Amino acid sequence: MSALGVAERTNGSKAGFAVDHLRSFIERVERLEEEKAALSADLREVYSEAKGSGFDTKIMRQVVRLRKLDKSDFQEREAVLDLYMSALGMR
Repeated sequence: MSALGVAERTNGSKAGFAVDHLRSFIERVERLEEEKAALSADLREVYSEAKGSGFDTKIMRQVVRLRKLDKSDFQEREAVLDLYMSALGMR
């Protein structure tokens, strides 16, 4: 059912409330999207500075992902990676 159909089924005050409520959600999403874009730009700038200082940004991104893991998940990944590398004669 379309949004217009929903508004038509409600009386005037409820439709006004629904429109205001919808507008509030939309505006919140728009503000969050703006914040997300600003944060993405800030992240790109930090990685660019790090690259300019000679750091490998691909490895930095990997480290950031690994640091998000809890200790047991990190250890499990490390063990599986070691197993795979050993199996391929890389260790």
